[in-house]
Amino acid sequence: MVEKRHVYLTGLRGTGKTTVGHALATAVGRTVIDLDGVVSANAGKSIREIFQAGGEKSFRELESQALECVSQTEQAVISLGGGAILRESNRAVIRATGICFWLECSPEILAERLRQDAASDDQRPALTSLDELQEIRETLKLRHALYEDAADYRIDTAGQTIDEVASQIIELLKADTETEHWFQNEKS
Repeated sequence: MVEKRHVYLTGLRGTGKTTVGHALATAVGRTVIDLDGVVSANAGKSIREIFQAGGEKSFRELESQALECVSQTEQAVISLGGGAILRESNRAVIRATGICFWLECSPEILAERLRQDAASDDQRPALTSLDELQEIRETLKLRHALYEDAADYRIDTAGQTIDEVASQIIELLKADTETEHWFQNEKS
């Protein structure tokens, strides 16, 4: 049996990947990695600036390179960008090196969360010319099957606190035979 090293969090922006990732990593004593942060640090630019300079194709290439790199690190909680699952090669890396949780909630809740997060607009460009709610609906429609393909588990974050979502993931990890080692005493 292949030991799954990482816990990946995927889903549309606003589902809680970054905040849940931090809470989960703290709870299980692992490092947290925000893939968008790695892409931004490697490029020396914000996500918005990367999109402006080279478009989405350029960003996706940098994202794939960053995912390949972080997938080779020690056990970590990795918060993926919402579109990291677009490439089959990325989904293959995720499947081969970890267990993936798809965080989701309704488009209406996502739109409200994004409206309340001023940093989101500054850091991330709109993907379409549609209004925010319609863009969320269209993006989800295009990515739904890809999230299903990438994810081992699906969690609705609506109405749950960050700690409740993290606890739900921990319970699923404890029950999963490929991730039992996350909770074993690691004495040599």
